Amino acid sequence: MDKKQARELVIKTARFIDDKKAEDVKVYDLCGLSSLCDYIVIGTATSAPHLEALDLDAGTELKKDGVYKTNRDGGQTGTWRVSDYGAFMMHIMTQAAREFYALDKIFSFGKNVKWQKTAPKKTASSKKTAATAKKTVKKASAKTAKKPTKTSAKNAKTTTKTAKKTVKKTSKKSTK
Repeated sequence: MDKKQARELVIKTARFIDDKKAEDVKVYDLCGLSSLCDYIVIGTATSAPHLEALDLDAGTELKKDGVYKTNRDGGQTGTWRVSDYGAFMMHIMTQAAREFYALDKIFSFGKNVKWQKTAPKKTASSKKTAATAKKTVKKASAKTAKKPTKTSAKNAKTTTKTAKKTVKKTSKKSTK
């Protein structure tokens, strides 16, 4: 596996565990800086079962790409699981273990890899679409505000009838 393939795989792994609700996912590029591996992926699990699920699901997902673990450690603990995939290592830890072992500090000599998907930039057509939608909503709300409801129309008719009766009574009294 070349470095470009390894980087793509690491990014895919980070995105995968992030989608599975791992917290504070970090990827460190150690290429040429460490004989251990080229990349380190670190993620925080919220519980022991979550840690187990993240490790198993990531392993299953990587097998689809033909990538298998060469080694695994921490199977007996519910606090830290490390999986060695040759070009990279994945550490899944509970928050307490992550704070205690401080792997982020240990690997801080490596470069942070930006693995999050970037939001697509708004194009001119999407801006026009948004502006058109706003105008449509404004027109619809203006029409709704002007358009009387059945209840308000009935109330207006009743008020008008009452006013007419009052005017008739008042005019009859004044003529007498």
